[in-house]
Amino acid sequence: MLFAAGFGTRMGDLTARQPKPMIKVAGRPLIDHALGLVEEAGIKRKVVNLHYLPDHLIAHLEHRDVHISLEDPVILETGGGLKKALPELGSWPVFTINTDAVWTGDNPFLELLAKWDPDRMDALLLLIEPDSALGHSGKGDFVVENSGALKRGPGLVYSGVQIIKTEGLAQISETSFSLNLLWDRMLQRGRVYGTAHNGRWCDVGRPEGIDIAEAMLREAQDV
Repeated sequence: MLFAAGFGTRMGDLTARQPKPMIKVAGRPLIDHALGLVEEAGIKRKVVNLHYLPDHLIAHLEHRDVHISLEDPVILETGGGLKKALPELGSWPVFTINTDAVWTGDNPFLELLAKWDPDRMDALLLLIEPDSALGHSGKGDFVVENSGALKRGPGLVYSGVQIIKTEGLAQISETSFSLNLLWDRMLQRGRVYGTAHNGRWCDVGRPEGIDIAEAMLREAQDV
């Protein structure tokens, strides 16, 4: 599941006439950076949710093997968007990715798959060490306990990539809601785990993030 429905208001004029996933970083739209990682990992079924200026992305993805989940008339947030897309995704655990970041290092989906244990986990989140989270402000999102389970608090940064079981969405009556609501229920049961990404990550949520991300990618190529 690729989340691409947001308004991108923090990008200012850059999203006045195009959705944020179409903003280019190093010559490629952000959505293509995300899709490149998905395809590299061999993930076959891909669903993208759209709301703001969707025609741009529909045209861009026309010849890609991607299913469209259009949110109309209202945006459904991450939880509601995932719930609406379940008929296309199926009932098994799914990967999700936010489409406003750029990565270096190992493929994030393969990192998660190597650590996924459905007997212990309802969700496995890919986290970033603060020094490797570029373009990001804040004190972090999660602390990893000795067992590997997560609790909320200043520490590692959530990267926007995870594996998550979707059965719990059926118990949420709201139409539009954040995945934080599902996480909170899983956290209470000690079923949310995390693992750290082997590389760097740049949040391209603001205009200045473009230059930071491009510098990060150039540096990775020079190594």
